[in-house]
Amino acid sequence: MTADQIRSLQPAFAALLGKFRNCFQREKTFGYWMKYLLGLLSDLKRKSVEPIALAAGIPVRTLQEFLAFFSWDQQRVNDTLQRLVAEEHASDQSIAVLDASAHKKQGDQTPGVQRQWCGEAGKTENCIVGQHLLYTDNDLKNPFSCVLASDLYLPKVWANDRRRCKKAGIGDDVVYRPKWSIGIDQLKHAIGNGVRFGWVTFDEDYGQIPEFWSELDRLGLRGMGEVRKNFFCWPTRPKYRSGHPAHASKRVDNVCQYSPVFTQKKWQRIKIKDSTRGPVIGEVKAARVHLVNASHANNNVSHPTDRKYWLIVARNPLTREIKYFVSNAPANTDIKKLMEVGFSRRHVEKWFQRAKQ
Repeated sequence: MTADQIRSLQPAFAALLGKFRNCFQREKTFGYWMKYLLGLLSDLKRKSVEPIALAAGIPVRTLQEFLAFFSWDQQRVNDTLQRLVAEEHASDQSIAVLDASAHKKQGDQTPGVQRQWCGEAGKTENCIVGQHLLYTDNDLKNPFSCVLASDLYLPKVWANDRRRCKKAGIGDDVVYRPKWSIGIDQLKHAIGNGVRFGWVTFDEDYGQIPEFWSELDRLGLRGMGEVRKNFFCWPTRPKYRSGHPAHASKRVDNVCQYSPVFTQKKWQRIKIKDSTRGPVIGEVKAARVHLVNASHANNNVSHPTDRKYWLIVARNPLTREIKYFVSNAPANTDIKKLMEVGFSRRHVEKWFQRAKQ
């Protein structure tokens, strides 16, 4: 955006930010916040503190202190944002996207940093991980999307060293929680602020957890997300609860390849998404299965859920890539709709790409 474009947007932008005024005790702090955000939207080549401060006519040291030491009600800011989304961008087709994003870091002083999986690098790296909840109204022509919540994922090694946490500015209320558990809490909080989700989608890091599906059911949320090939289910309810292999749960890749509930069905061709090279066509099969009941365990013998879930296998006819999906949507749900939701995670990828630019 050019300087003239930024100036033309300032009145509307100031009106939007004015809704957050009560989150700041001091008018001066609120003013620095506005100028910093305007700097991030400007056409500056570099969006670090120094060029933003110089362009805004603020001493560089002052803006640095604003970011490092000035305080405001962060929780109130987040709640205000969520209520704005609930009031102005509600949609029956809205989708919540849960995603963990990692950023490479050097050293060992940054809060939560350690060697762990880094999606940005595609391998294990020294990095920090944030757990995010994104909202999109899923409009096909002009989708609105924003991040509703972002929380630090604190590894166990950090959580068990409170002295290190205190030195890094991490409060005692921040403890280790699995990413899926943080995501569930983010959904609960957004719902409490009036946000309503038509669907929730996620990758296999969440879909792989039986407890995660139980929590979605408890919240009354329809989920559609990926699972790994070694996720377990029953294509039909077992006759006996037994540890014998004949009655045990099966891997989804084996179920999709050998079970009659899949082998007796034909592949269905579905448009997955539109791309610059034209529509991307996939082939899918779907069946209703029982998952592992997360709330019942007896002598390491897993029990099936009473209700059924969708198990979907999708393959790319060109690359032969195969993905597995699970959904707790009702039995009469259109498979095309499920696949549309399952591949809508691209919204969060686009959002992060724009944010980094």
